[in-house]
Amino acid sequence: MPYVTVKMLEGRSEEQKKALVEKVTDAVSETTGASKENVVVFIEEMSKNHYGVAGKRFSDQ
Repeated sequence: MPYVTVKMLEGRSEEQKKALVEKVTDAVSETTGASKENVVVFIEEMSKNHYGVAGKRFSDQ
């Protein structure tokens, strides 16, 4: 049973997240041979206050 975690900044719409889960599930199923029913996708949304690059938080940009 494949488990996939997608970490991304908050702010995507429900439609975008739904499409992401569907496409990741399809890709994992096609490449591993696992049935779609056994593919688990977790979306972890990160607050822009809790993520930074090059010394700057995304919330400060």
